[in-house]
Amino acid sequence: MVEWRDGWPLKTRELHNHHFDSTAWNDFAFRDNDIVIATYAKAGTTWTQQIMGQLVFGGAADVPIHDISPWLDLRAPPTAVKHAMLAAQQHRRFIKTHLPVDALVYSPRAKYIYIGRDGRDVVVSLYNHHASALPPWYQMLNETPGRVGPPMPPPADSASEAFSLWLEHDGAPFWPFFSSVRSWWEIRHLPNLLFLHYADLKRDLAGQMRRIADFLGIHLEPAQWTNAVEHCGFEYMRAHGDYAVPAGGQLWRDGASSFLHRGQVGRWRELLTSEQSDAYERRVLAELGAECAGWLAQGGDIVDAGVPA
Repeated sequence: MVEWRDGWPLKTRELHNHHFDSTAWNDFAFRDNDIVIATYAKAGTTWTQQIMGQLVFGGAADVPIHDISPWLDLRAPPTAVKHAMLAAQQHRRFIKTHLPVDALVYSPRAKYIYIGRDGRDVVVSLYNHHASALPPWYQMLNETPGRVGPPMPPPADSASEAFSLWLEHDGAPFWPFFSSVRSWWEIRHLPNLLFLHYADLKRDLAGQMRRIADFLGIHLEPAQWTNAVEHCGFEYMRAHGDYAVPAGGQLWRDGASSFLHRGQVGRWRELLTSEQSDAYERRVLAELGAECAGWLAQGGDIVDAGVPA
């Protein structure tokens, strides 16, 4: 459960593993109107970073997202390198995190965008991400000094096997899923937080981009807007993966096309058994409750924003 002080969430723990070093946020110097893009993983993070780049830079072509929008809590490169890079930026900054709220420094000065996605699609995408990773990806995670806990293991033999492991051990071999989603759901009432859903982005990209722009107070001229929406399409991003995808896609087999993959909603239906799907639905309902579970499955408006505990 999220703890509060003066109406804002408190950081109450550190999170370390083969990916994370949550201390990266402890002395980060926030600026007014910084943008923090938050997801569990494979829920539309890179897509939303591309949207931010298009909104911030007025629909410009080939904004180098992977060079200017770091995953701050990733262990590599070192925190000091990322802090220095962000300190040098003069444009409005947008930064990625995969942390739950209770391991993140949450600033009233920033704007936060949280993206959700059906956990079954998350796992299918994670499996592709894991299985298509090249040896330098494993080396970065496992051999960079400072790793806490076991190394990142090789991928499972199939998406179905990966799903069973992930569900039984809550996020293995990555990190816990349900508590992470729950932590963001608990703070959904905050005025500087916008909830998005992957399925809504797929259904109405331009409409969701308009929601984001309004939330961030960004106005584009009509020609800029047309370019921005075009540049946030999957085909454009695949064709410009050296700008849009982490490391330019070089850490994954087939590059950006492998990292972005299909981007479908409901692809889990092709790869998981009905028993696995039923087990997930029981678990997500027990862990998150009916309202959050329903939103996570299909998106849509959040009617009851609630109040902090």
